[in-house]
Amino acid sequence: MSFHLLSCSEISHGIANGNFTASEVLDDCLSRIKATNDKVNAFTAQHLERAQQQAQSIDALRQSGGKLPPLAGVPFAVKNLFDVKGEITLAGSIVNRRNSPAQEDAFLVQRLSAAGAVLVGSLNMDEFAYGFTTENSHYGACRNPHDTTRVSGGSSGGSGTAVAAHQVPLSLGSDTNGSIRVPASLCGVWGLKPTFGRLSRRGTYPFVNSIDHLGGFANNLDGLASMYDAMQSPDPIDPGCHVKTIEPVVPSLMQGVENLRIGVLNGFFEDNASPQARDVVAIAAKALGVDAQVEWPDAAMGRIAAFIVTASEGGALHLDNLRHRIEDMEPLSVDRFMSGALQPAAWYVKAQRFRRQYREKVNALFEKWDVLLAPATPVSAPVIGTEWLEIQGQTLPSRAAMGLLTQPISFAGCPVVAAPMWPSMNDGLPLGIQIITAPWREDLAFRVAKQLELAGVCYTKHVTL
Repeated sequence: MSFHLLSCSEISHGIANGNFTASEVLDDCLSRIKATNDKVNAFTAQHLERAQQQAQSIDALRQSGGKLPPLAGVPFAVKNLFDVKGEITLAGSIVNRRNSPAQEDAFLVQRLSAAGAVLVGSLNMDEFAYGFTTENSHYGACRNPHDTTRVSGGSSGGSGTAVAAHQVPLSLGSDTNGSIRVPASLCGVWGLKPTFGRLSRRGTYPFVNSIDHLGGFANNLDGLASMYDAMQSPDPIDPGCHVKTIEPVVPSLMQGVENLRIGVLNGFFEDNASPQARDVVAIAAKALGVDAQVEWPDAAMGRIAAFIVTASEGGALHLDNLRHRIEDMEPLSVDRFMSGALQPAAWYVKAQRFRRQYREKVNALFEKWDVLLAPATPVSAPVIGTEWLEIQGQTLPSRAAMGLLTQPISFAGCPVVAAPMWPSMNDGLPLGIQIITAPWREDLAFRVAKQLELAGVCYTKHVTL
């Protein structure tokens, strides 16, 4: 049986009902990785002994008649900036190879493991999470399963690819400026960037502390919702985790969208979108029966400020590497981190001051609207090595431009469900949509996503590799 094609609920229910075992699911998952990873280069490490022990524990619990946890036997993998006990956390770099192995799992890995999910490996990414394409010079480019000549997006490229290639049904990633939403869009899978501060970041390698979010990818929406609910928890050890109570989204998935005020972002989000990107928003809006146009406040300035904060914090974090390990860093990373380290401190202060005002304007916008729609990426996946993109008559650098439509959203800390869509006349390539809500209202984004899934406009596709 091709267990790797099943959803999370199909796996956990099948194991609970005795139709198959967690060990059988794991074996099929590992076979799929072995058969496909040379083609897509998603995995940088596999944690076989651990995975086998976890699967066997699930099977033993089932045999004893014990109650199985909600994600029992579901394989997952993590972006290699998540700590895995006994493994070195690479963060996409060779600089960290000499570091000591992690003493414990990252908090979210602990949460998913406690929910019964089986960790099978760590995944490719842009070095230190600084990029949108996962063209990693140390570990090789991560390839898009829908066309292996194209990028997977980044910086969580391996996380998007592993799910799209049916290697695992769930994966973990991080999102500072779009690093979950961009791979979800380009790989045609479901992705979640929750509210800033919603999920604990303990046990992960940082990039930009004041903007970093953690979230996940899944091969269907129900799996993404179940994963998100399992990861939620207060964490008093992580000062950046602001949540006090768990607010599950699974119970409200089927509540529909009646009486929700839904709008479509125009202006900046139209001006920087290809015809295909505008098409997916139009399709989603039609399916929801909405046509209201909404202006996001100061979107261009929000993106500029996000760049300044990203460069400054990233440069400061890696200043010692720039001084002593520069030969081990990617050339592209070196240039970006160095420019950030050389930025005047006043720029950073002004950008953060602007951010406070910016958030106030965005929060005011959500007094009038519940949900807003925008493309997740300006274009579908470029060919690996593409340096420049043409977008609405503008020639833009490819790697930076892939985050055009995501950076203004994450800079405000808003939650987003990235939903996979398939525009016509696009060579069969996906291009996703952002479903955006006010901070702490992930439930509304999931409800709209479910409506679009039920309408048949948002879904994943089978990939043959």
